[in-house]
Amino acid sequence: MKRRELLAGFGVLVFSRVAYGQQSMAVIGLLGSSALDDYQPMIAAFRKGLNEAGYVEGKNVRFDDAWANDEYDRLPALASGLVARRISVILAASTPSALAAKSATTTIPIVFAIGGDPVRTGLVGSLNRPGGNLTGAAHINVDTAAKRLELLHELVPSKKSFGLLLNPNNPLAASIEAEVRPAAETLGVQLSVLRASTDEGIEAAFKAATGGALGGIVVGTDPLFTSRIKVLGAKSLQYRIPAIYQYRDFVAAGGAMSYGGDIKDSYYHAGIYAGRILNGERPSELPVQLSTKVELFINLKTAKVLGVEPSVALVARADEVIE
Repeated sequence: MKRRELLAGFGVLVFSRVAYGQQSMAVIGLLGSSALDDYQPMIAAFRKGLNEAGYVEGKNVRFDDAWANDEYDRLPALASGLVARRISVILAASTPSALAAKSATTTIPIVFAIGGDPVRTGLVGSLNRPGGNLTGAAHINVDTAAKRLELLHELVPSKKSFGLLLNPNNPLAASIEAEVRPAAETLGVQLSVLRASTDEGIEAAFKAATGGALGGIVVGTDPLFTSRIKVLGAKSLQYRIPAIYQYRDFVAAGGAMSYGGDIKDSYYHAGIYAGRILNGERPSELPVQLSTKVELFINLKTAKVLGVEPSVALVARADEVIE
């Protein structure tokens, strides 16, 4: 073989390997309701699970971002865009995202990480046998909203009126309210629903609760609120009103209390599932990973500033107390 032919053949071989590498690079579409920057801790947990399943970004997988930046009405178009680009797997980073992805495709695998019940919201037929092209991980947060009201009332038992902060654009809002209202009736307290879908709305809701109007606020489960952990957590101190949230990070930012599941754990398990699907497993055969563990965190520093003294029994039940 002549040298020129040998080099030409080598060039074709190199090109073929590069082309094959490009074609074999898996693509995961990140479909989120909020902004990527606000969900970095959760996406880091997803990457960890993905890495353990054998997939490393830049090596054999890449991400295609589609974030709605809190404009939930953009999710259907974003989901359709990911489907048109023929990605390998969609990570749905919230219930609204998962519902949009499910409507957009019945063939591309979808892995969700959510804080609600995927059966009740119609994402899957059952936890053990999801069916279709969806599976994922869920942590208990929507179903703990009523318990959060009970804990907040236990923190300030003399108060007779409380607020429930919801995002009306979230399809889970109605079910959260339906969970909390019976709890309010049982406790004999009045419940006022505060609605916010923007930063200005959140500010207005806390302002409306001040001056003795409400004894405290239960913050509902929503991607908008999760993406504002530091800002929203600090509202307890800023407006001198007790508030209970879903995650520890809210309490670390100044919130009085939190009670809920571990969101990062759900993203970690979603990452493992995404890797398993890329390795050939079917989402319909992967049971939904449901975390039933819930944790209670109390910020005694915030409680002291607010002039509230948690009972010994309440403090004893806490998984962690910030002093």
